[in-house]
Amino acid sequence: MLLIEDLQVELAGKQLLKHIDLEIKPGETHILFGPNGSGKTSLLMTLMGMPGYKVTAGKIVFKGQDITHMPIHERAQLGLAMAFQRPPTINGLKTRQMVSICGGHRELDIEDMARQVNFDAFLDRDVNAGLSGGEIKRSELLQLMAQDADLMLFDEPESGVDLENMHLVGETIAHLLQKDSEVIYGNGKRSIAERRRGRVKMGLIITHTGYILDYLEADAGHVLFKGVLSCASNPREILRCIGQNGYEECVACMMPKGPHPLEHSL
Repeated sequence: MLLIEDLQVELAGKQLLKHIDLEIKPGETHILFGPNGSGKTSLLMTLMGMPGYKVTAGKIVFKGQDITHMPIHERAQLGLAMAFQRPPTINGLKTRQMVSICGGHRELDIEDMARQVNFDAFLDRDVNAGLSGGEIKRSELLQLMAQDADLMLFDEPESGVDLENMHLVGETIAHLLQKDSEVIYGNGKRSIAERRRGRVKMGLIITHTGYILDYLEADAGHVLFKGVLSCASNPREILRCIGQNGYEECVACMMPKGPHPLEHSL
């Protein structure tokens, strides 16, 4: 459903991404590791179509359509959404209005959705105005819930979130990506096995800490180092390698790119 081929990107004349190849299939969640300044956020911004990020080579295909030069609103309408690490404050626009806009023409129970992420007290506040880091993250998640996108991009969802709220953030992301582990039987509802068979939502998550892996099982992990996507493998193995040896050594020792990452086994 998402295919990136030989993607190369510049910002203000500086090359940020070099020969990026990545495939995310329906139902998969991928984790993206990398040091500061390695190009992780730039990759997400490019996928979302943010201005200034110039694709100089390669292409991005989403749901069978070439979106390489497609404007942001068309990508969003196609089913692509992003939770930003540091979204701006939007004075004069209430969060309730923003959530309604994100929902398009669908009817939403905004109050109920906000309660699910403990955000109902902030609905009538200007978007992100005076919010803490954790509150901003919950606002971003609420907007994603309204969008109900097919591919969700998360830029460091753990950043600025205290331990008390990390569980809520992690569980909400797992639910959005259809990775939650709730087992439902009887009354015509699906079991966990059927939920797996019907899973279609895709995710690409940037993380430094790996905390998100405590709340969902990711299908593959990648390291982005100096603008190059250096490996694809088991995300927990990658995280352990980074912790023990650092990024540069991790890139050197991990297996090179080859078959689809789900075919790798460490």
